[in-house]
Amino acid sequence: MFAAMTSQRLPASARRAQLIEVGRAVFAKHGYEATSVEEIAERAKVSKPIVYEHFGGKEGLYAVIVDREMDYVVRRIAESIATGTPRERVEKAALAFLTYVKDHPDGFALLAHDAPQASGRGGMASLLNEVAERVGDVFAASFKSAGYDARAAPIYAHALIGMVTFVGQWWTEARKPPVEEVASHIAALAWMGLRHLPKRPARVKG
Repeated sequence: MFAAMTSQRLPASARRAQLIEVGRAVFAKHGYEATSVEEIAERAKVSKPIVYEHFGGKEGLYAVIVDREMDYVVRRIAESIATGTPRERVEKAALAFLTYVKDHPDGFALLAHDAPQASGRGGMASLLNEVAERVGDVFAASFKSAGYDARAAPIYAHALIGMVTFVGQWWTEARKPPVEEVASHIAALAWMGLRHLPKRPARVKG
C-alpha cells in the first residue's frame, strides 16, 4: 500500500520543490484552515511523513510558500519602480502588482486568504506593508525634492497600495479591462491627487 501511495523517488531538493508547488495550489484553493496535510500528500503522491520530514507540518510548508510568494511580488515591484519619473513609477507599481494578479492567480489567492492566527504571519497584510515601504521610499524622495514633509510619504504609499490591492481583487472577478488600462486609471487618480496636494493638508471645516 505504501508503495502504491508513493511516487518515484526524487532527490530531496526536487521533492521539496514539488511539495511547495502542490501546497501552493491547495492553499490557494482552500485557504490555510481548510487545507490538510493528507490532501497535500495525496496530490503529491507521497506519504504524510514525507511532508513532515521536509517542513515539519502544514504551518511550516505554508510559511515557506508565503515567504517565497511575498519575495517574488516585492522584487517585481521594486524592479519596476527603480527608474522613471515619479509619475511613471506610480503607474509601474500599479501595473506590476496587477500583472502579478493576472499571471499568478494562485499566488494572489494564497496571499488574500487569512493566515493562520498562531503563525503571526499576516499574509496579504504583511505583503502590503513591505510593498508600501518600498513605494514609500520613492514617495519620500519625491516629497522632499518638492518641498513637502517626507514623513507623510508612508501614508500615501499605503493608500496607493491599498487601492491597487482592492482593485486587483475586483479585477480577478471582472477580468476586464486589461490590467494595463486599469493601472493607468489608478495612476491617473493617484497622481492627480498628489500633484495638487497642499503643503500642509488640513481638515475641511463645514
